[in-house]
Amino acid sequence: MALFHVGFISYTLQREVDMNVIIPTPTIPESMGLGGKTPTHVHKAPFPVLYLLHGFGNNYSVWGRYTNVERYAEERQIAVVMISGENKGYQNQEGGSGRFSSGDRHFDFLSKEVPEFVKANFPVSGRPEDTYIAGLSMGSMGSLVHSLTNPEMYRAVGSFSGPLMRMDIDRSKSYTEEELAGMVNPLAVELVQKAKAEGKKFPDYYISTGLKDGPDRAKAFAKFLSDNGIKVTTNFEKDYGHEWRCWEENIEEFLDWLPRTDAYAGSMRQI
Repeated sequence: MALFHVGFISYTLQREVDMNVIIPTPTIPESMGLGGKTPTHVHKAPFPVLYLLHGFGNNYSVWGRYTNVERYAEERQIAVVMISGENKGYQNQEGGSGRFSSGDRHFDFLSKEVPEFVKANFPVSGRPEDTYIAGLSMGSMGSLVHSLTNPEMYRAVGSFSGPLMRMDIDRSKSYTEEELAGMVNPLAVELVQKAKAEGKKFPDYYISTGLKDGPDRAKAFAKFLSDNGIKVTTNFEKDYGHEWRCWEENIEEFLDWLPRTDAYAGSMRQI
């Protein structure tokens, strides 16, 4: 496995940014001649790629520090890209006018510049059918906003502990199913209606929230997607709260669930 820590100038954010990129490479067992494969750094095809987003208060490094995502990606031969969202929700922020006051355009950074940089510098596929996005909490909401805005960019989406519901929901209160159905974030409703009107095809969605983390809200959002003809897989059975033990399991299960058609699909390497 190759883990790249990249620092580069973002022309969107107008500053240097950090990024971690995981790229599958020959393993120790392969280098020892085990498994019948000859080790090589020449890839038989570009790798599928997952853009993996962190939650509030974290940065590009946290998925690699709190989970085994590097091993999971190596086993399944998929590239993983991790950026910093800087508590901005992966959306554009209001800014002033002038050459040095453009605001923080985090939506534009993730939707355009990051894929452009990654595809130009790493052996990853540019095909939408090989491209995925997922995240936890704030990153979950980021993956939902980006995929509903540009559904043609992704084949599948992961939402871990972060349904796109109204922000004024009182987490201490219980709501009926009917009440929750009306609490889907208006932005999500608008984006789905717009994409449907334009005849765009939606990616598949994987939505998971722990039993101790308000799963009713996630269930309501999953039902909203399903009612709009969007394919949704759910997992609300984990006995966790808003915590890394849940997301550690989420990311491995999500990687196994991905509807892949790339040259490496279906293989599991020994690490």
